[in-house]
Amino acid sequence: MKSMTCRQLGGPCNKKFYGDTFEEVAKSSRKHCMEMLQIGDEDHLYAINEMSLIKDHPEEMKKWLETKKNEFSELPEEDSE
Repeated sequence: MKSMTCRQLGGPCNKKFYGDTFEEVAKSSRKHCMEMLQIGDEDHLYAINEMSLIKDHPEEMKKWLETKKNEFSELPEEDSE
């Protein structure tokens, strides 16, 4: 199992997301962002808006995803908290 933080994925906080794959980590991150959006967290709202700008450009999004997947693959295995 590996972990990445919200900050590592483009967010504003250090909440950790755990998974055996990047996709599992990304899914947890999306859930966290939606929860923060629902409570009106301004820092997360800003990060979500920034990410939406990347999503509007498929090549940029592809590059971002590739970079994050590579970053995940290079992380050491760890135990979840």
